Amino acid sequence: MCRHLAYLGPAVTLGKLLTEPDHSLFRQSWEPRRQASGVVNADGFGVGWYAEYDPLPARFRRFGPIWADQSFLDLVRVVRSGALLAAVRDATVGGSDGEAAAAPFADGRWLFSHNGALRDWPDAVAPLAAALPAAELLSMECRTDSALVWALVAHRLRRGDEPGGAVSEVVRELAGAAPGSRLNLLLTDGARILATAWGDSLWYLAEPEALRTVVASEPYDDDPRWQEVPDRTLLTATRDEIKLTPLKEPNT
Repeated sequence: MCRHLAYLGPAVTLGKLLTEPDHSLFRQSWEPRRQASGVVNADGFGVGWYAEYDPLPARFRRFGPIWADQSFLDLVRVVRSGALLAAVRDATVGGSDGEAAAAPFADGRWLFSHNGALRDWPDAVAPLAAALPAAELLSMECRTDSALVWALVAHRLRRGDEPGGAVSEVVRELAGAAPGSRLNLLLTDGARILATAWGDSLWYLAEPEALRTVVASEPYDDDPRWQEVPDRTLLTATRDEIKLTPLKEPNT
């Protein structure tokens, strides 16, 4: 399992979102309040952000607990951005992939995170993996279930699928192949956020008058404007608009 967060809005320091709030993502690494499975997210972390004059996001990822990395605290104190995606990781199965297994994954302008786990990994989803082009399978950053989920989403984005349709289709295919999987996906290109609630918590904080939107596994403070996303839902967000679309169960 994991906890993750995406932001669109006026440029702020990364720490304003990730370390300063009372129940920030930093604190959620050891004290999540709404996580469906697992109690500590200490198997890696990462943040990807967009700079004003560069079309591609930068990433900072590490293996190990976020609270043990002093370089991260320096980074988030001074780096500013108007769009980011960050995550802390609780590995489903132990492995040696190191920081390559930490979200966000990236392709072009896209940043991606998966909060959840594939049931009966890897056997249940082997046919879906086998349907991917060999070059895309070989280019996966690591051998985790989340990396495969990203490969399936990225494949659809590269062939020109609409982003909301891409993540919705992948969630339904994986849920059909591996029932009981938890499939909260988070995707951004710096201008919009796509997220799914499927088996774990998802919340959003919308301030359209300030052109500011936060989508997160759980609220990072006690602001009463946080809204919970119903399970089996696709969230599509920009800086000034939120849209919620029910997701159909597989085979319906």
